[in-house]
Amino acid sequence: MDRNKEGGLVGKGSQRFSARRKVEIVLRLLRGEDVELLSRELNVTAARLSKWREQFLQSGQAALKKRPQDARDLEIARLQQKLGEVTMDNEPLQKKIEHLEDGRPLPRRRLRR
Repeated sequence: MDRNKEGGLVGKGSQRFSARRKVEIVLRLLRGEDVELLSRELNVTAARLSKWREQFLQSGQAALKKRPQDARDLEIARLQQKLGEVTMDNEPLQKKIEHLEDGRPLPRRRLRR
């Protein structure tokens, strides 16, 4: 395999572009460069360039819909993690309570070595 002038790998009739390079290409399209001319220059189909542009625009739209995290969100995440830890710590205690309430003896503890 050879490398193209951008440093990307070139196989038999196909090129691989890095995400950064694709962004540069899409920005050129968004600035008004002709899809057909850019397609010929890069040896990439116009359909592929259009697909990259659509993916880029959809991702940007999704990012704008997201609400940025604030201190409340971080505190909620911290408390959910703490709740999970406490729940895990309480499971063995719940089993012991069940054994005692049923009148069954507690399982023997294994000695640590």
